[in-house]
Amino acid sequence: MKRFARLGWVLLPLLLLNACAAMPKDPIAPVAHVDLDRFMGPWYVIASIPTFLEKDAYDAVESYALNPDGTIATTFTFRKGGFDGPTKTMKPHGFVLDKASNARWGMQFIWPIKAQYLIAYLDDAYTETIIARDARDYVWIMARTPTLNPADYDRLRTRVGTMGYDISKLRLVPQQSP
Repeated sequence: MKRFARLGWVLLPLLLLNACAAMPKDPIAPVAHVDLDRFMGPWYVIASIPTFLEKDAYDAVESYALNPDGTIATTFTFRKGGFDGPTKTMKPHGFVLDKASNARWGMQFIWPIKAQYLIAYLDDAYTETIIARDARDYVWIMARTPTLNPADYDRLRTRVGTMGYDISKLRLVPQQSP
């Protein structure tokens, strides 16, 4: 019995350390302000830590359109499994949650669940963006063009790492020029 008690004292700190590691991380800071009109339109997914639905995506493009009621019509299209694979389309609805910055959204795929959607980086020209989540489970590097030069991609990849993501999980999304 004493042997099990001693084992418990050894395992307890390890269990506590594991629990602390699983606790939520600090929130990711979104950009200070997003001009929604400029943000609308197509964005090519350059790389991501993908959801299960997009693990084998090719030619992934996310397009946004501002609705009259302030919600965001979203169309996510990609080819499944290859450039000649079947086209898949998802149409979640976006909701701006922080009207002061327009950088915190909820993205609703299935009612009533809204997934967190943070515009964590956006260049001044509105040509590159990083969409993140505080959970650090998914992230998307997107651009207005289907490819980025390697230096720009490395810069964005590094930025994703500074947000607390495991960048070894990033997957380049194959893109063909339109």
